[in-house]
Amino acid sequence: MIVKKLHEAGLQSEYAYAAAFGSIGLSLVSWLASNRQENLERADRWGIFVGEWAPTFFALGLALANYEKADVYAADG
Repeated sequence: MIVKKLHEAGLQSEYAYAAAFGSIGLSLVSWLASNRQENLERADRWGIFVGEWAPTFFALGLALANYEKADVYAADG
């Protein structure tokens, strides 16, 4: 039901995949920036915090891709 609502709102699987890869890059950037400004422990926490978004976005992308595929099959059949 959530995936259907997201799809109807215009969210596509490609957007979720892009957000996942962006999260990986943002994790590295936030770790590097925090490492220069603060101590290593806090920099590690920032990098891990942002890095944990990636699996969620990848899972959402997979769910949306499966929904899009099922939607195409339903339209064809």
